[in-house]
Amino acid sequence: MDLLSATIAGSVAAVATLACTPLAARLAKALDIVDRPSARKVSDRQGIPLLGGLAVVAGVMAGLASFRWFAGANGYGEISEQVSAFVAGGVLLVLVGAWDDRFELGAWQKIPFQLLAAAIAIDGGFVIDYFTNPFSLVTHTLPIGISWVITIAWIILVTNAMNLIDGLDGLTTGTGLIISGTLGIICFQAGQPAGVVIALIMLGSLAGFLPYNFPPARIFLGDAGALFIGYALALISIQGYRKAALLTFIVPLLSLAVPLLDTASSIWRRWRSGKGIFSADKGHIHHLVLAREGSHRRAVLWLYFQTLCFSVIALSFSQLKGYSAYIFLLAVVLLTVRLLRNIGALGVGIQGSESAGDGGGQKRSLEEEEK
Repeated sequence: MDLLSATIAGSVAAVATLACTPLAARLAKALDIVDRPSARKVSDRQGIPLLGGLAVVAGVMAGLASFRWFAGANGYGEISEQVSAFVAGGVLLVLVGAWDDRFELGAWQKIPFQLLAAAIAIDGGFVIDYFTNPFSLVTHTLPIGISWVITIAWIILVTNAMNLIDGLDGLTTGTGLIISGTLGIICFQAGQPAGVVIALIMLGSLAGFLPYNFPPARIFLGDAGALFIGYALALISIQGYRKAALLTFIVPLLSLAVPLLDTASSIWRRWRSGKGIFSADKGHIHHLVLAREGSHRRAVLWLYFQTLCFSVIALSFSQLKGYSAYIFLLAVVLLTVRLLRNIGALGVGIQGSESAGDGGGQKRSLEEEEK
């Protein structure tokens, strides 16, 4: 595994994204692909460009090209199949997301493209193909049909989870950066070079974009960027899962805990209230934290901290064996439930949380941050 070339590629991705972001902002304004505040959104600023995801993708492509250059034919050839699948599926979702940013697609209209992107990933070798029994520690190979269903479901879940949390300035970018770094370490431990390379390049690209996206943001990721980040993290986590150990999939799942918990609580809340699972509301975790913290910046930093905590837990869990792993996992579950209860994420109603995005308090907090 050529870790030096991967690190250089991550640095190239950061510089390229930093340079491309102002260009993406100009393109978004020229094409009128800008944010238009509505009752369902937190931000009330007009005209913020939405094509930040294009800058992130440009950085990733520059990083992959540099890795191919520095690692040589042998180093790149080892991961070429996975990288090709990642690029093909990722570009597909970027195009769909960019169209959605301009013309607004319904949630169900995007699912077919996500299914296609997931199929491309599977064809490239990103597949959940075995299961380790947590009690007998015996590893079982999954039938192809079941393996495909589980892999597709995981990719779509993570892709949409990162899109759902994209409600505050810098939230998806920062959490994606932290998760990329965590999954990169897990893939390194698992001996999965494709996962390491993609993770380091994603980390670099997101680091290059964050200065423009941190509150108060000058450009948003848009659906193009959020879907691409979610897709990338889904594929990296599948590579990290290949570490054959106790409760193999718990480790990448823990690193993705914040977006997955938000998705799970949203589905639970909407089901309890009789609404469709794709219906919009202001009961997401970031809405609740914003209502409590009163500032975009403080809310985002709090969620960064929680993501970092879960990432440290994931890395710690990967080193545990035997019954200590179960005890540790039970403690994490109990603490997570307590955390969700404290911020009101387990409640049925969302009326109280809707105030998070309404009224003059939000506008004042943004104005204070801009100063």
